[in-house]
Amino acid sequence: MKFTKVFAFMALAGLAGLAGSAYATNGYFGHGYGMKAKGMAGAVTASSDDAFGGANNPASMAFAGNRLDLGVDLFSPIREYSRTGSAGGAGFMDGDVESDSNYFLIPEIGYNRMVNNNLALGVTVYGNGGMNTDYATGQLDMGMCMQSPPNGQPANMLCGVGSLGVDLMQLVIAPTAAYKIAPNHSIGISPLLGYQRFKAEGLHGFMPLSNSPNNLTNNGYDDSFGYGVRVGYMGKITPTVTIGAAYASKMRFEEFDKYKGLFAEQGDFDIPENYNLGVAWQATPAIKLALDYQRINYSGVDSVSNTSEPAITFPCGGVNPSCLGGSNGIGFGWQDMDVWKLGMEYKYSKQLTLRAGYSHADQPIPNTDVTFNSVAPAVIEDHVTLGLTYALASGNELTVAYMHGFANDVSGPVNQYFPVGGTDKIEMYQNSVGIQYSWKM
Repeated sequence: MKFTKVFAFMALAGLAGLAGSAYATNGYFGHGYGMKAKGMAGAVTASSDDAFGGANNPASMAFAGNRLDLGVDLFSPIREYSRTGSAGGAGFMDGDVESDSNYFLIPEIGYNRMVNNNLALGVTVYGNGGMNTDYATGQLDMGMCMQSPPNGQPANMLCGVGSLGVDLMQLVIAPTAAYKIAPNHSIGISPLLGYQRFKAEGLHGFMPLSNSPNNLTNNGYDDSFGYGVRVGYMGKITPTVTIGAAYASKMRFEEFDKYKGLFAEQGDFDIPENYNLGVAWQATPAIKLALDYQRINYSGVDSVSNTSEPAITFPCGGVNPSCLGGSNGIGFGWQDMDVWKLGMEYKYSKQLTLRAGYSHADQPIPNTDVTFNSVAPAVIEDHVTLGLTYALASGNELTVAYMHGFANDVSGPVNQYFPVGGTDKIEMYQNSVGIQYSWKM
């Protein structure tokens, strides 16, 4: 297949990705990339079964052969936000709302070509992740929020006008080169070219906390471009044991100018550095077990990791460093994440391979930062996955995968700068099902 056709597929995947813009499962990272990975809870750092090395481990492409993998995931996150015990226990600022927009299509594509026995060139196009909430208005009253319009007009849960929520999409194109430095060992590199878009609605209640209130909320979509790099190693250290490691630098993006009054550092929002280590054991000719460890360093992105309750010296506006948009401004308070992934693959027959997996992640959101995270309730900690691949007579493959993210919640006191009192709670559970067709060339 000519590279022109491959890049046409890439363009289609990228455009389709704009329609599917919410994939928050390990913070705002996906639990896996490629349907084979998703069927094993993402435990594929030491596997080379497809062309998604640009997202998992670039070195794996040296063992992947000539192939094209095209997949799409139907992802369904169910998000809810509630408040109890407000106004000194009177409860007139209490509420409960579930997010709309519960179904998203997440496309991905991988291509790999063996230039010779040792060198592979390819490309992976994937959605790194994202975040979406869409809460209807009407739970509160503007008069009680002490804002205009006057008493009797509806407000959302954060005393804003209209619906409340955010929409973040992150798309990455990863051209990849992998080289066998020895028959059973390889290294790889993937320059990461990123695009992201974002919008926020209904955050008017936080205008007094912003350095640029006109660039805080309801400005439609803004987009930015960024770059980074992922490097990896893979080694078959015995006939049955393979190890792998990959490191991705922080992807540095342009600022969201329309939201420079929301994100710290005048609209900065990057993808944090992360790395993963993995081992795969071919326990029997039919059974493979895989274990991965992933570290996501959210602390390297101020707009994500800064606390939502800094000591603010009022008034906000201009260049106040601790206000929304400031050089050390209000953030979501996210902590670094450790993710453990366990996967199993069973070759039931020549044609059919079955997969299962389980992963557990640290909770990124402290209970002191719940209010601000109502628009980004990334509270999932545990996933279970299932998958299968069926080899067709042509040699091509059909793969499906299912994921369930178990319901979880985090509760904490209402933000001190939102003076209604009480306890806020955010909760979410998820399901996804995906399909992938793979051509072997």
